[in-house]
Amino acid sequence: MLFKISTIAAALVASVSAHMSMVEPCTRYTAHNPKCPALPAGKAFDYNLKDPLGYTEPLCKHTTPYATPVATWTAGQSITARFEAGGAAHGGGHIQFSLSYDGGKTFVVIHEVLKHAFFDGPTDSNMATVLSYTFDLPKEVPASDKAIFAWTWVNAIGNREFYMNCADVAIKSYSNSFTGKRMTIANHEGYPTIDEFKNNYDTGIEHYKNAPLITVTGSGSATPGGGNPPSPLPHVPQPHVPQPSSVSVPPVVVKPTTVEQEKPTNVVPVPTYIPSPVVSTPPVPKPTGPPTNSGCTHGVQECTADGSGFKVCVWGVWSSAINCAPKTKCKALAPGTVNCDWP
Repeated sequence: MLFKISTIAAALVASVSAHMSMVEPCTRYTAHNPKCPALPAGKAFDYNLKDPLGYTEPLCKHTTPYATPVATWTAGQSITARFEAGGAAHGGGHIQFSLSYDGGKTFVVIHEVLKHAFFDGPTDSNMATVLSYTFDLPKEVPASDKAIFAWTWVNAIGNREFYMNCADVAIKSYSNSFTGKRMTIANHEGYPTIDEFKNNYDTGIEHYKNAPLITVTGSGSATPGGGNPPSPLPHVPQPHVPQPSSVSVPPVVVKPTTVEQEKPTNVVPVPTYIPSPVVSTPPVPKPTGPPTNSGCTHGVQECTADGSGFKVCVWGVWSSAINCAPKTKCKALAPGTVNCDWP
């Protein structure tokens, strides 16, 4: 066969270790929103937008914007940010939504959900129950055809990571400037580390509450608006250990969030059934060699006998066993579909 079974199997099960990513408004280089404009010249789809920002990667990860805005908003209107289902929500954490007017160098916060992001209270679950947030764009944000809308997240459980997706937007407004908190950055080179929450959801809150004020303008300037910026602290990067995640979400009843600072509005519940895992990888070409007949159907997944891992059928051939993350077990969700999750 022209393709190695292990390589194809890895592509088929990539979603097992996925995290969270924003899909609306259209994130730079996402392959999961058909409303996105054409990619910038020489750029390719990013099938790993659910991964945390690399320790030394630039903010937004991708710094070349789309040629045209993916959305046009008016200051004061209601906007919605939506997230891809099937990711690992790591027990919640702190998220912010911010705007940049200087090409991604400086971000000012326009909305935040602290402590219980993707949930409506304390939890150790990996399966998000909140996949969208709706809030009002401040009336004072200035106009721009080249603003950047950013979502950032510090997870409650797991490796100390910093997640960030960016979308290119246009804003209509009569305002010339806006003053708000500077976006909090943590678990990234040159910035403080926020420890794992361990059921203390006030962990790291001081970095958000004490963030300095900045003033941004539509022309791209960003100046201090009071207070002092946080002093960067030394940080030793930790090896990344994939956290168990789920691609199948049970029915949930979504209640208004009890976050102390602000409450997400128009919370959209997770669909009660997801037919099959969404593989966030490029399509796998069919091998051109002679066909095989082992009795398995391409794409079918099966747990190993001891539940420590699983196999994937790749064009009629079972792959070698693929181990689940530590302390998790393989469970059958439906015929031909499995999931690594906590026992």
